[in-house]
Amino acid sequence: MRIIVILAFGVLAIGAAFLLFSPNVIRGSGPIATTNLSEEELIARGEYLTVAGNCASCHTTSDGEFMAGGLSFATPFGTLYSTNITPDPETGIGNWSDWDFLNSMRHGVRPNGEHLYPAFPYTSFTKVPNEDIAAMFAYLRSIPPIKKDARTNELSFPFNMRALLGVWKVFYFDQGEFEFIKEESAEWNRGAYLVEGLAHCSACHTPRNFLGAELARQHMSGGEYFDRVGSGSFRSWAAPNLTPSKRGLGLWPQSALEDYLKTARNDFLESFGPMNEVIMNSTRYLSGNDITAMATYLKSLPIIDEREGVMPDSELMGRGRTIYNLHCGTCHLPTGEGDPEMAPRLNAGSLVVQAENPASMINAILYSPETPGHPLTPRWREAMEEFQYLLDDEEVAAVTSYIRNSWSNRAGLVSSEQVAMQR
Repeated sequence: MRIIVILAFGVLAIGAAFLLFSPNVIRGSGPIATTNLSEEELIARGEYLTVAGNCASCHTTSDGEFMAGGLSFATPFGTLYSTNITPDPETGIGNWSDWDFLNSMRHGVRPNGEHLYPAFPYTSFTKVPNEDIAAMFAYLRSIPPIKKDARTNELSFPFNMRALLGVWKVFYFDQGEFEFIKEESAEWNRGAYLVEGLAHCSACHTPRNFLGAELARQHMSGGEYFDRVGSGSFRSWAAPNLTPSKRGLGLWPQSALEDYLKTARNDFLESFGPMNEVIMNSTRYLSGNDITAMATYLKSLPIIDEREGVMPDSELMGRGRTIYNLHCGTCHLPTGEGDPEMAPRLNAGSLVVQAENPASMINAILYSPETPGHPLTPRWREAMEEFQYLLDDEEVAAVTSYIRNSWSNRAGLVSSEQVAMQR
């Protein structure tokens, strides 16, 4: 009898939670925003905004059709798949209304009222104003429709219960359009809107808690996520600290940050890995004014300095130096300063080297840094080779530790166990 009573209360509690945390769906009619733009102008504006939001990178597979979805995302809770956002009426968003699209962006809900998983970054997109949402939807309705069913997500219990996201949203979802800060310049506000809203930079560059919510106190200080490495397998990646820390972006002049967003390279770093898609599919197409605005805002963020890691002992540093001189010093130079024709610098301002989490640096050593395929900038004289077959875990740990703690670097040692996790 006691078991029956407990089960009954459990069912009532779940039912109450479903009612209490049900999605906030707006049922409107007519346009969600007024505009003086022609249909052609509205679509062109929507295309630019969709590029700024980097929608194609998540909704288009490497061998798939444009915006037809199917890209997999490995998470601690299981695997999610992006959906078809072409105007196909059966498998895409062809039957969606303007308000349906608004609800997905602003409130993170489907047309049927179910919660969307925040792998779709509505926690950032909520800041996009109605006018921009309307333009983006106009553009998406103009692209060729593709008939392609969405793949079923593979999430473990209880994370496969969308209704529980209502509780998650109460604690971790701050809904609402971007609010203009009067004390700041128009350029700063434009950059803040792009970085915090449409471009959703914090989705990768902010650490998360055990429920997948961003940690506000560590905003933009660097995040961790799973993505593919050169072999095609999923491995951990570390998105670097985007605050102007003393060992990272604080050493970059604003012009260097603008160069990186526009061309994928500057005097401190070249893009590789998952960041390639951000630059190749999004930021390189943005206007000079928008790039400057984003850089202005990023340089104004509150500083969160990287913690100094545990220094390797002299024996490990000596072993790492030997491996570095044998395999790395010719291109990166014994000083770690790099060479404009041979290789990027590894000293003073290399965000990947300075990251507290060495995952991305280990990936670059093991699998070679996959740099952008499009020749935005001159190619290095020789591509870096993969060392996954040349060096064992202890050797990779030694050379990584040496680089992270030589010259002005103070990022801490790397263990062979950390290397093994990335293989």
